[in-house]
Amino acid sequence: MTDTSKANFISDMKRRIKETKTTRWVRFGIVTAIFIAWVAWLGSWWVLIFLPLLFDIYITGYIPFTWWKNSKNKAVRTIMSWVDAIVYALILVYFVFTFVGQNYQIPSSSLEKSLLVGDYLWVNKMAYGPRVPMTPIHFPLVQNTFPIINTKSYIEWPQWKYHRLKGLGDVESGDIVVFNFPAGDTVALKVQNPDYYTLVKMFGRETILANEKEFGEVIYRPVDRRENYVKRAVGLPGERIKIVDGQIYINGEKQPMPTDVQFNYYFQTSRPLSNLDWEKLGIAKDDRNEVKVTPTDIESLKLLGFTVNADGSVPPVYVSPLTQSMVKSLQDNPEVLKLMKMPAPKGEYLFPDGVSANWTRADYGELWIPKKGETIQLNAENWAIYERVIRNYEYHPDAYIKDGTVYIDGKPADTYTFMMDYYFMMGDNRDNSLDSRYWGFVPEDHIVGKPMRVLVSFDKDKGLLNGGIRWNRILKDANAGF
Repeated sequence: MTDTSKANFISDMKRRIKETKTTRWVRFGIVTAIFIAWVAWLGSWWVLIFLPLLFDIYITGYIPFTWWKNSKNKAVRTIMSWVDAIVYALILVYFVFTFVGQNYQIPSSSLEKSLLVGDYLWVNKMAYGPRVPMTPIHFPLVQNTFPIINTKSYIEWPQWKYHRLKGLGDVESGDIVVFNFPAGDTVALKVQNPDYYTLVKMFGRETILANEKEFGEVIYRPVDRRENYVKRAVGLPGERIKIVDGQIYINGEKQPMPTDVQFNYYFQTSRPLSNLDWEKLGIAKDDRNEVKVTPTDIESLKLLGFTVNADGSVPPVYVSPLTQSMVKSLQDNPEVLKLMKMPAPKGEYLFPDGVSANWTRADYGELWIPKKGETIQLNAENWAIYERVIRNYEYHPDAYIKDGTVYIDGKPADTYTFMMDYYFMMGDNRDNSLDSRYWGFVPEDHIVGKPMRVLVSFDKDKGLLNGGIRWNRILKDANAGF
């Protein structure tokens, strides 16, 4: 740049600054203050390099962001005005959803009756500190897949390292937490329930990869683009968890049950239940299950105390998840002939493989939950418990066990120090929740936020004009239960 052109540029900039209206200076000052405060919270001062861009947008206007306003073509002005508004809205949504909070829908019954299917929650991301995007280039209104066109809603590059900003507190025992599904790193697109790793146990990896028509393409998803789950934190970093007959023990101490915890029960009634009976009990349609009794079941039913009529017929037997208040209601009902808690089945695919061979979802553990900075001894006995943590979550893919010796990064290792905190998550609908008992620990970098309020709630079993909106749940505390 010559001296003349430099002088002309400076003169022009002074003119533009002088001609800027006071209102734009005020707006620039407010936006700049917010921007600097955000950068300080972010802890990355290099982001201030974008401050001159803000100055140009509000004051000097050298970059022609609003070129379309001077177009002689009315169609161009109309279209670009919409584009401009949409872009600004998406940028705002991106920052709000990333650093403040976001709405989420409850899709499954794993937390009933604490949270219901059809609840739309406001999740506070500042509660535990918002997570800086690990996959920064993504469409803010969908998690990982555009509906209808079924394509990825994110670009995998660049990938940023995990970093969480300072929050209002830490995850506490009993908190209901939204997190990215840890076992959702690998996905068979056509069969996502059960998850990929359970499919591998059922069919074998080679079978899944060889049958793309049945299982779909197998893909990898970054941490923050994995499906969102919501469960209750029942075990914190450094604690030892054990479950005995459905009762959780932490470090040997019995823990209180959530108010609306549910377990599956068999119950027999003297007559078939009507829809009104089910609604009075508060049992959703998906949970109204009648047991199909065959002649070979008769003797077993008698031994368990169920009623069998003289002619060999059996009054209806049902199985449903029940809270303690629902159990009491059935116990007080003279039409209920038998009520029995359903025993937990054996042979489920529980975490961790091998170690859990004799465990059930009701009698589970004991497990030590990894804690940041804690060091453990590594051996053949506990490798199955912590292998996935070390290999997948803490990024040591070259970790394995051979002839009883553990190798990490290709070198023998008899100890390991954890880099992150981990959590044990469970649903309140204990017998109908795929949770940490099945897929293991939740790493801290998967934590999304804390549900605060139910924004609105829809009952899928009813029409909008026939009780479909649960008015009593609007603005209800979404993190209650103890």
